[in-house]
Amino acid sequence: AGTRFPAAGVAGVHPVHDTQIKRVRHLNFFQHECFLEVRTPRVKLPDGRVVQVEPEWFGKLAGFTLLFEALVLAMARQMTFAAVAKLVGLSWHRVHAICSRYVDLALAEADLSTVTAVAIDETSCRRGHNYLTIAADMDERKVVFVTEGKDAKTITHFAEYLAEHKAMPEQVRSVSIDMSPAFIKGVARQLPNARITFDKFHVVAHASAAVDQTRRIEQRTDPSLKGLRWKLLKDRDRLTDEGRADLDALIAQVATKRTPRAWLYRENLRDILERKQINVVSAMLKQWCTNVLRSKVEPMKDVARMIRRHFDGIVAWTQTRQTNGFIEALNGLFQAAKRKARGYTRFATMRTVLFLIAGKLDFTRINPQAA
Repeated sequence: AGTRFPAAGVAGVHPVHDTQIKRVRHLNFFQHECFLEVRTPRVKLPDGRVVQVEPEWFGKLAGFTLLFEALVLAMARQMTFAAVAKLVGLSWHRVHAICSRYVDLALAEADLSTVTAVAIDETSCRRGHNYLTIAADMDERKVVFVTEGKDAKTITHFAEYLAEHKAMPEQVRSVSIDMSPAFIKGVARQLPNARITFDKFHVVAHASAAVDQTRRIEQRTDPSLKGLRWKLLKDRDRLTDEGRADLDALIAQVATKRTPRAWLYRENLRDILERKQINVVSAMLKQWCTNVLRSKVEPMKDVARMIRRHFDGIVAWTQTRQTNGFIEALNGLFQAAKRKARGYTRFATMRTVLFLIAGKLDFTRINPQAA
């Protein structure tokens, strides 16, 4: 209304006190960087305060337009901050600041009221024993929570986070985790209605480690086992013809060698966990444990004892078919990105990156241009 303008949070329009020149970065004009110099008013409120009034198209971070910030967000979802910074002519820190601001604003409005099935896993964030824990909504296939550490407290933080975002810990009905005692303890305490599922692929991975350990022990007295490590660990169908022939020759010696026995135990375990009838899986898994514990394949006995300790959660795989594969695929993408860019060792940066690439955040409520 001429020389009167509205102010956020204050009713009515208010007279101009003075104006200030603001310089903001906009989308490039052809190949040239484009800056807009805008005379913005400061208005005087009824209580005597003087406040700045900015155009609606100013960005959420000082010095940019909404369109420019939308461009940075779109690029940052596909490439590292360093690559984005080079393309748009900003510092790494400014690109990170834009992305971090939008992630924080979007998460503040996050609605987790429909989350019922969750996968929880940890990933390394820098060298040494430094980890962060990620929780994903398995129905929506998106990251919903990231925190530092990998102990039971991380599950406590997740339960608190749910309560802060229109959800309750009691609504979570299924949780897929690895066999970390800390995660098991945390889920039991904080997510009381959640049925724990131990990812089948984690169970088979333990069996594969036992196969390799058996080979290393037996190799000390049997040099013929040298060079067979990857042939034993890979799926048989993925081996070359020569590799399959070598593996078959080893399996034929099952009566005299423990390594082929360990391999057969692993393959049998894999077949059992692929079945869909829970009573069949339960009976076969119990028999598998009995057979292994009666054998002389010591490393595989540890796997059998582990299965007995976590029997219900492993059998639950039959019904839920819930895995941490989504998080582990995300972990691979993230570790690759981390190797390419500096600055990914700080928790705040890693959290921002994880939500950008896998949080499926809706930025349009914050910036209509960020579609």
